[in-house]
Amino acid sequence: MFKLNIFWEKIFFLATFIFQGSSFLQPAAYGVMHRNHHTFADTPKDPHSPAYAKNVFSFNWNTVIEYRKLVEDFKSGKRDDKDVPRWPLIENLGESIPTRFTFISLYFYFYLKYTTALWQYGFLILHILMGPFHGFIVNWFGHKIGYRNFNKLKDNSKNTLPVDFLMMGELYQNNHHKYPNNIKFSMKWYEIDFGYWSTLILKRFKIIN
Repeated sequence: MFKLNIFWEKIFFLATFIFQGSSFLQPAAYGVMHRNHHTFADTPKDPHSPAYAKNVFSFNWNTVIEYRKLVEDFKSGKRDDKDVPRWPLIENLGESIPTRFTFISLYFYFYLKYTTALWQYGFLILHILMGPFHGFIVNWFGHKIGYRNFNKLKDNSKNTLPVDFLMMGELYQNNHHKYPNNIKFSMKWYEIDFGYWSTLILKRFKIIN
């Protein structure tokens, strides 16, 4: 969809590690898993399809198993895809248990210090599992609930929200599966892709090409 020079690739890689924190997902492994999702969408080989999961728990567990396998394949050298971003130092740091525990401890400290009501602790689990939770929303609801602009697609992809402010445009899954290499996920006049607007700003400042 776009290109980054090596400087900006490292900046965004590091930012991914910092902001995902305890739920850091290795970009290379997740990128390959996402490609497999498009190649085998809503078939038994799809790494995260609600069509072949009994419930949300088995759906997420299947995703975890596939992701961990890819992480180990990259780590052992079984996979060496040249067109996915790699940074072994940050990958190993982000995947380590002590690092994840450190992030979780920082989150707990923040909540202890700044929360003003007990109910606010309900958001803590979202912060701890932010990466997987985002992936669950997109890939579960994006293939279960919504409307279709392209009914001839063989998969179950749907546009969950007509105005997707929640996932920055990623819930236009039907559009995305029709044109997977299009940086703009919205198609109809009422569909607003905030993620696409963000990329326009990055292009304006020549951060991406």
